[in-house]
Amino acid sequence: MRIVQQALYLEVADRLRAMIDAHTLVPGAWIDESAMAETLGISRTPLREALKVLAAEGLVRLEPRRGCFVNELSEQDLDEIFPLMALLEGRCAYEAARNATRADLDALDGLHADLARYAQAGDIDAYYETNAQIHEAIQRLAGNRWLSGLISDLRKVLRLSRHKSLKLPGRIQESCAEHLSVFAALKARDAEGAEAMMKTHLLRQRAALQVLDAGGAAMAQDVKAVRAPPALRVAGAED
Repeated sequence: MRIVQQALYLEVADRLRAMIDAHTLVPGAWIDESAMAETLGISRTPLREALKVLAAEGLVRLEPRRGCFVNELSEQDLDEIFPLMALLEGRCAYEAARNATRADLDALDGLHADLARYAQAGDIDAYYETNAQIHEAIQRLAGNRWLSGLISDLRKVLRLSRHKSLKLPGRIQESCAEHLSVFAALKARDAEGAEAMMKTHLLRQRAALQVLDAGGAAMAQDVKAVRAPPALRVAGAED
């Protein structure tokens, strides 16, 4: 399918992001500009402009005399990004708890019902997409454009490790329980509780990635060591 758009390089950038999301372009891969331009049915000029956009977002890197490569997140990168995301998304949950209307909560209720269904079925792809919708909805409810901009920028980079943490046995169920705890706090207008549980949720994602990288599903207890505040634990969150 050929791309035909006036702002061609922006459409190309969207297509490349989708390919990175789908791991059609895997972390570390060299992007053959000639072959990619031919695949997309465009010249190399808009492709190069698109690659500059993705380089600014941290998704690719441009190396002199070597070309363009899909970025790989190091352990240090993840150690630095996840605590920031925990702080920022925690603040989103705090503000969302204060701002959400009854209609907002009803819309979130449907998304959480879908999330629970996908967790039960072990459908990682569907779970990931619904999980992303919930995070984005909470971000919108916070209504803080500065906070939203920072989170969106970091979220683009985290696409490089797309839903890998959910491959840890039991993690999808634990992740769902954490989300239900956040949602319970939102419904109770418990801003501090929503913030604390969202922080825990993000830090447990990082812990799950560490366990997977260590190669031991038997080490899954390490994820649970990042504990939720006692008042926020729900059935299934620690089991």
